[in-house]
Amino acid sequence: MRVELFRVIRVASFNINGIKARLPRLLEWLDETRPSVACLQEVKSMDENFPAAEFEKIGYKSIWHGQKSFNGVAILGDGVEPQEIRRGLDGEPQDEQSRYLEAEVFGIRIACIYLPNGNPLPGPKFDYKLRWMDRLRSRMREISAQEVPAIVLGDYNVIPQDKDVWSTGAMAEDALMQPASRDAYMQLLNDGWTDAIDLHNPRGGIWTYWDYQAGAWQRDHGFRIDHALLSPELADRLVSCGVDKAHRGRERASDHAPIWVEFKD
Repeated sequence: MRVELFRVIRVASFNINGIKARLPRLLEWLDETRPSVACLQEVKSMDENFPAAEFEKIGYKSIWHGQKSFNGVAILGDGVEPQEIRRGLDGEPQDEQSRYLEAEVFGIRIACIYLPNGNPLPGPKFDYKLRWMDRLRSRMREISAQEVPAIVLGDYNVIPQDKDVWSTGAMAEDALMQPASRDAYMQLLNDGWTDAIDLHNPRGGIWTYWDYQAGAWQRDHGFRIDHALLSPELADRLVSCGVDKAHRGRERASDHAPIWVEFKD
């Protein structure tokens, strides 16, 4: 009998909703789940205030792309410094929002994204969201052409299908569920990228976000907007994926729960 042994790499994503306010919860999650790579969104910190030393204490090396009070993304490697490849997307030189960071870690191309929310709509914020998605697609096509194992993960601010929300009626007028937002997301899948969580949960009903208002968490009124899209080269190595839902219920938690995917090394 032949037994094949392989090491598993866990890549996770967590919209922390303010790293200063929720640093204890973040360090707690890292300690308990120990992802090989952790991608963070909504860091809401200027570069010089990013708490890299706190992560270093527990063995994580980090790179980050910050912005005062808004946005901000970071990539943490367990014992390995992420090798930065790109920050920001081409297409709008005047765009100063910190929403995209790309690096190589453990031989995997990893892009951490915080896609624009788009509300209110119609209006300039929704127009910016759609342009940003188009720019993201262009970059993902460039990555695809390189035929490398790659994952683009983070807060996409898109509810892909009706099965990904507790109530379609409640979110019908929201930018997260507009046909144009969904179409832009589906174009990424049509280009050959795999939605890992959807692949393993085809019936839906998996939430990654619960609003702070109206008892959404207590009533489980959530939806799925945090996604991990895999290139064909990485999708073949997918072992499992999931949502660390319990972390949403802790004191002073983010309104998002972390998501994670595991691959054969």
